[in-house]
Amino acid sequence: MEHYEGKLHQEIRFLRNSQNYLREFVYGGIDGAVTTFAVVAGAVGASLDISIIIILGFANLLADGFSMSVGAYLSAKSEKENYLKHRDIEYWEVDNIPEKEREEIVEIYRAKGFEGRLLEQVVDVIVSDRDRWVNEMMKDELEMIPESKSPFKIGLATLVSFIFVGFIPLLVYVYDYFRETTFDLFLWTSIFTGVAFLFVGWLKSFVNQTNTLKSILETLILGFVAALVAYYVGDFLETLIMNGKL
Repeated sequence: MEHYEGKLHQEIRFLRNSQNYLREFVYGGIDGAVTTFAVVAGAVGASLDISIIIILGFANLLADGFSMSVGAYLSAKSEKENYLKHRDIEYWEVDNIPEKEREEIVEIYRAKGFEGRLLEQVVDVIVSDRDRWVNEMMKDELEMIPESKSPFKIGLATLVSFIFVGFIPLLVYVYDYFRETTFDLFLWTSIFTGVAFLFVGWLKSFVNQTNTLKSILETLILGFVAALVAYYVGDFLETLIMNGKL
């Protein structure tokens, strides 16, 4: 019984931990689907061979996915390091200029409506604990809140979602490469990518707590406008090249 309870607690903890990185998964997935679909659309507009479409698609998928994940990792790491740097400064100020720091706590809580004896009591409680004092200064003076999420996991969630969702626009072309088909590849790619946009748009509404229909429509419009632009740019450039004007 204890074994099953322990396993259940582990699964619950895993689900909660996974939800913490849902935002990164959503935005990594949106970027992956949009950019890869745009590359495919541009290549189709330029009438490129299927093998070229696959090469361009995977090159974009892996290079952009890695770039985006590294950017997300470095951004989260810099934010965490910035918080720790300012926290160290606050610790130094509490230790070396406590009168000034106490007065800042007084001003903060006076602005919140505390006054008189109650204000003094609140301030006394806060400054009686060094860590509590610094936490109050970080939150109320600098308006900085510590990030509990791991920068590495943020980068990893972004990479996984970018590649996983971004592969969908290439799926039909990869299948056709190994097994020749007779159906319209770009049409089915658009359908599958549209379904991916629907799913990711729904997840985005869940993450941002916004209207589901609005979130889905925004994601669909963003993706298909990007693909439309890429398609006609590819078609235009192919026409110029074929006519010897470029």
